[in-house]
Amino acid sequence: MTNELLMEARDVSVTFGGGVNTVKAAQNCSLTLRAGEPIGIVGESGSGKSTLARVLAGLQAPTGGEVLFRGKSVFKGSKSYLDGTRNQVQMVFQDPYGSLNPQLTGLSAVAEAVRIHKKLGKEESEANALELLQRMGIGKLDALKKPRQLSGGQRQRVSVARALSASPSVLLADEPTSAIDQSAQAQLLKLFLGLLNDGLSIVLISHDLGVIRYLTKRVYVMKDGVFVESGETEKVFNDPQEEYTKLLLASIPGELGKAARQKLAR
Repeated sequence: MTNELLMEARDVSVTFGGGVNTVKAAQNCSLTLRAGEPIGIVGESGSGKSTLARVLAGLQAPTGGEVLFRGKSVFKGSKSYLDGTRNQVQMVFQDPYGSLNPQLTGLSAVAEAVRIHKKLGKEESEANALELLQRMGIGKLDALKKPRQLSGGQRQRVSVARALSASPSVLLADEPTSAIDQSAQAQLLKLFLGLLNDGLSIVLISHDLGVIRYLTKRVYVMKDGVFVESGETEKVFNDPQEEYTKLLLASIPGELGKAARQKLAR
């Protein structure tokens, strides 16, 4: 991992509606991401995590603050720079079934993305796509299936392969394990570890603290659109400073949340 500052959010805010219907989805959120680094954004459903992720991916402009990629403003610069950032920062969504074309096989979906990003011909695109899918643990027979014929874990891995077709520097994964079973979760997290070893930066957005702890080195805790705590993942887990973080940790079932529950009971 190099020390290059790849992405930075400075006081990012996102507001929807107006008047009495105003919703502050994100408020003055600041974070940094370095090359090859895994960071996490954790919080309950509705805390603003997904909205912030869309801003970081260049899919939604903030109403305040700015996002920088490699030192340049993403939304205040040229359209070509915004488009380039969107290629370099790829997003994997929570519901892979909803983000994949139901009429295309996994191979066709990934090959289409390869053609767009790499300007290759049909044969080369399909060969490149198959290589990406196989890297994600999807064999040729499964690659020829449509989304409805695949398991949730397989669909998510097709989505990751499609994102990788752009050769991104950053992968934003929004609740990637929430709709798949434990076995598929383990497979996906193992793949993410491999991608980190290859030098990819990962922003993992999740309400699952076990997943956050397993994969990330630093974490941002989000509540009602605000980062209430941040720091090295192990330090935040072992010595949380904010009451909200303590309650989140105590809600983890089993041994992982036992220490947090004991501290709260004192």
